[in-house]
Amino acid sequence: MKVLSTEIEIAAGRERVWEILADFDRYPEWNPFVRKIEGEKVVGGRLTVHIKPGDGKGITLKPEIVRFEKHEAFVWKGKLLIGGLFDGKHEFRLEPIDNDTTRFIHREEFTGILVPILWRMLEEDTRKGFIEMNKALKTAAEA
Repeated sequence: MKVLSTEIEIAAGRERVWEILADFDRYPEWNPFVRKIEGEKVVGGRLTVHIKPGDGKGITLKPEIVRFEKHEAFVWKGKLLIGGLFDGKHEFRLEPIDNDTTRFIHREEFTGILVPILWRMLEEDTRKGFIEMNKALKTAAEA
């Protein structure tokens, strides 16, 4: 297993950060990494997620929501072709630091037999994409 984890402090309460994070229709306006999300916001629901990692090529994923808790966390799990090859559990988590400050944790756990092979190709651009999204979310929430 490989884990990619980033975080940023945002000078806004969890409610404000969640409002932006959960508004899929507005992702193209502010999000340089997750360019578009379509689908129902329910556990078990399937999403269509369009990602542009850093300077890498854009990809489309069809993950399943495994957690969607208002003001707390949004987690999806996806796979390449079949489970066990290259699976990803993508997590957005909001932790209150105080009433007006939120820690945004953006991470993904990668598992499967292809992870050791694909990791070197994906890690740098994916990390850049996470960081760019984190900064953009901070800017949007603090505006």
